Amino acid sequence: MATRGFIGKRPADEIGNRLPPGQYLTEDFPVLSAGPTPHVPLEKWSFTIKDGVRPVATWNWDEFAKLPHVKLTRDIHCVTKWSKFNTAWSGVMIDDILAEAGIAAPSAFTLAHGSDGYTTNVPTADLIDGKAMVATAYEGKPITADHGGPARLLVPHLYFWKSAKWVTGLQFTQRDEAGFWELRGYHMYGDPWREQRFTGD
Repeated sequence: MATRGFIGKRPADEIGNRLPPGQYLTEDFPVLSAGPTPHVPLEKWSFTIKDGVRPVATWNWDEFAKLPHVKLTRDIHCVTKWSKFNTAWSGVMIDDILAEAGIAAPSAFTLAHGSDGYTTNVPTADLIDGKAMVATAYEGKPITADHGGPARLLVPHLYFWKSAKWVTGLQFTQRDEAGFWELRGYHMYGDPWREQRFTGD
């Protein structure tokens, strides 16, 4: 787990306005996971939207590849205090996924699920209106397994543990249900600019 005692080096002032409090800038892309890296064959991958326990729509890899894909370049911020600028992703916006499923977001709360059993909660408002995507490529190449491939959630304005690796679905819930790290003391929301790393921050 991340600790409060880690202190990173502050960058030059000209980029300071892009760097949330307590973060340091890195050119690397550190690999952090809650457990072993799963390797999901594309022919076995699927993505499901659920309203509560009821499946609403499911796509296999070939079907998902036919959905509208867009590119996003965003800064990302990890709870372990590194930030990386100008990361380039492509994938399917959550808005377009919902449109293809023929639904509007049915509740205010969402749980993202990963193939490794990982979950994380994200308010629905932070997934729609152009804020988030299911990313399938990074820097023009398929996302590697260690970075969450074949597909990961991308919610760049929140700490990066909210961008669930190996994502397999979104479940709309009636209450704000804590996910894997939230149950272990991480903040329920995770805003980098408010340093919401841990419960009580």
